[in-house]
Amino acid sequence: MYRVVASRAFRAGAPQKAFGCWFNLSRSAHTLPFATLEADEISGSKPGEVYNLVQGKWTGSSIWNTLLDPLNGEPFIKIAEVGEKEIQPFVESLSKCPKHGLHNPFKSPERYLLYGDISTKAAHMLSLPKVSNFFTRLIQRVSPKSYQQALGEVQVTQKFLENFCGDQVRFLARSFAVPGNHLGQQSHGYRWPYGPVAIITPFNFPLEIPALQLMGALYMGNKPILKVDSKVSIVMEQMMRLLHYCGLPVEDVDFINSDGKTMNKLLMEANPRMTLFTGSSRVAEKLAVDLKGRVKLEDAGFDWKILGPDVNEVDYVSWVCDQDAYACSGQKCSAQSVLFMHENWSSTSLLSKMKDLADRRKLEDLTVGPVLTFTTEAMLEHMNKLLKVPGSKLLFGGEELKNHSIPSIYGALKPTAIFVPLEEILKDGNYELVTREIFGPFQIVTEYKQDQLPLVLNALERMHAHLTAAVVSNDPLFLQEVIGNTVNGTTYAGLRARTTGAPQNHWFGPSGDPRGAGIGTPEAIKLVWSSHREIIYDYGPVPGNWEIPPST
Repeated sequence: MYRVVASRAFRAGAPQKAFGCWFNLSRSAHTLPFATLEADEISGSKPGEVYNLVQGKWTGSSIWNTLLDPLNGEPFIKIAEVGEKEIQPFVESLSKCPKHGLHNPFKSPERYLLYGDISTKAAHMLSLPKVSNFFTRLIQRVSPKSYQQALGEVQVTQKFLENFCGDQVRFLARSFAVPGNHLGQQSHGYRWPYGPVAIITPFNFPLEIPALQLMGALYMGNKPILKVDSKVSIVMEQMMRLLHYCGLPVEDVDFINSDGKTMNKLLMEANPRMTLFTGSSRVAEKLAVDLKGRVKLEDAGFDWKILGPDVNEVDYVSWVCDQDAYACSGQKCSAQSVLFMHENWSSTSLLSKMKDLADRRKLEDLTVGPVLTFTTEAMLEHMNKLLKVPGSKLLFGGEELKNHSIPSIYGALKPTAIFVPLEEILKDGNYELVTREIFGPFQIVTEYKQDQLPLVLNALERMHAHLTAAVVSNDPLFLQEVIGNTVNGTTYAGLRARTTGAPQNHWFGPSGDPRGAGIGTPEAIKLVWSSHREIIYDYGPVPGNWEIPPST
């Protein structure tokens, strides 16, 4: 998630001066009080510009990188990307925050109320149709997906903020007490912030992931530096301006655009107490080593779905399979990567209905669109390798999109499904190939017989990422068997089970890894953004007949 796929040309005339607070900028051309641009007007002739925020001021940089419109290749956004020699203000800003944070239960508790108020105002702003449409269209411009999928991000973020209005922020810091061994002694457990922290988020959810993690960090008393993948950081830059408009102190968050090498250098020098990373497994493992384990990770997921022996509602199940595999062009960390289909489903119209649903998807309404981390050639090459596995076959797709102007640095592939026999998947020479995550409209389909469930469970046991999963069955014994022998952190079970579409009302995150991060719920916020602190009060009195005891 560190690589910026864009032209890195320097624009000599780009603004480079520090801006000061956002509300000093002219808004005469914009109808929204916080916005610096109009989403539908961004173009080569009127490019959007993305700035950095450090120590309460919006700033430019010495180098401005140009991003290409993922739909037509036109240079349309300029990013003030911080270089390795420009990180010192960000390092200093984080260093000013003490380990005990900006607030905690014993320090500045009024800030819990402040963030309840900020959440109230921000939730109201996002509920306004004009604001909601602004962010929906802005998401579509940089991470092309259907209007409904982009709107879903805005709605989840709005509902999340509603969930933490009023007193709900201070309830996150709720403590507990246990009676002691003698009069005057009590132990109290508190949730304590880390202080200076870092948040690094990917391109596929430009608003939802960074906004929810950022607010969770702030609620618990931390000072974050936020880095969003530069391809989409314009969305969160505008959200930061909305939060400032709603009362967020400008010094509470730093916002940076940079490449991966620069961000890594910043982390090594600033030494944040905790770093939340959402993105690729490769980068996650590197950060875990570089930061000596002070990380929480929501990395890649090769997510699976099992269709159980009880066949019901074929139309509905096929539609959910299509949504799970191909919504957002498959660019979700929760996307359905492999479908294990019980033999009872093979005699139904499931696969033909999945093909028909995939064929409905078109570039015009962005129900299929650009793939931002894999080229068309790379995806087709992977497909051809899979088709060399004995017994494998192309079920549908497998072709480049027609009549498109998506630049060659991105991918343009029809929704694709490859059938690979279960026995072949399990072979050592094939397993790594078949379970390679392709972050695009691409899935594996296989079939298992009544007595082959242990083989399916063996395939799942060998996977290294355990984010989402679905067990599509209303058979309680089947559900019990599968759930009891798997570990995926967000598992949907029952006839309506899915792998994607997580709202704000339940935990979303991996399991089976002590570094695993969650998002969205009070439990997730407390786990990721605070640690436990125990304070033992021992006031006395000392017993009247107490004497110094013998040495021990």
